[in-house]
Amino acid sequence: MKKLENKVAVVTGGAMGNGLGIVKVFLKYGAKVAILDYAEKLSQTVEELKKEYPENVEGYMVDIRQEDKVEEAIEKTIEKFGKIDILINNAGVCRLENFMKMNNELRDFHFDINIKGTWNVSKSCIKYMEKQKNTAIVNLSSVTGPMVADSVEVAYATTKAALLGFTKSLAAEMVDKGIRVNAILPGYIMTPMVEGMAKETDSNNPEDVVKGIALGIPMKRLGTIEELGELAAFLASDESSYITGQGIVIDGGSTLPETMTMGV
Repeated sequence: MKKLENKVAVVTGGAMGNGLGIVKVFLKYGAKVAILDYAEKLSQTVEELKKEYPENVEGYMVDIRQEDKVEEAIEKTIEKFGKIDILINNAGVCRLENFMKMNNELRDFHFDINIKGTWNVSKSCIKYMEKQKNTAIVNLSSVTGPMVADSVEVAYATTKAALLGFTKSLAAEMVDKGIRVNAILPGYIMTPMVEGMAKETDSNNPEDVVKGIALGIPMKRLGTIEELGELAAFLASDESSYITGQGIVIDGGSTLPETMTMGV
């Protein structure tokens, strides 16, 4: 039996990037998946996935900042699949800007999606998840914020650090309901978000920016969305039944070096 057989998962931001990696791995392991996303690519992604998994995946166009729209999407998920066993709060944004130049609109853009959006989807799903046994929430935090940070990332780092606190406190509150809550802290994974950040850094040579990032990682490469998906599947499955309230790092060792100049 596959590790996620007969499980129903909600994945936010699943149309591309890390979310798509998670969706693909979950489908591989037998889960039924509802993708909540606001990207235009959602319909194309769902169409492609249905070629292999015609009955196991649905997509709902929703802005997770809008609580009422989230409720509608979750109700549609229940109508389609009958229950929710797993929630993956993956949807998130990152825009680079100097702290003193960042306007409140851009600040709130990060807070409203990364924090409030996660809050909205969690609240909508938990009322159904608590009816099940052995359910799981996995939040996508980051090494940026809880562990490390660069300049021009203040809004992003703040929200990702907040998500780790959210994870721990929610885990403590949900443990008696049989809901485990954990977080994944990715380093650099090759996603459209990273590609966008590379273009913001050097619009003429974004490939060189990515190569430079890889050189600073002990494994000398960025992670893949499928590798992150495998970790999410582990944390969502009964294989991790004694793990809750934790932040698991997946970064190729990028937070490991004390300096980049020592050694032979």
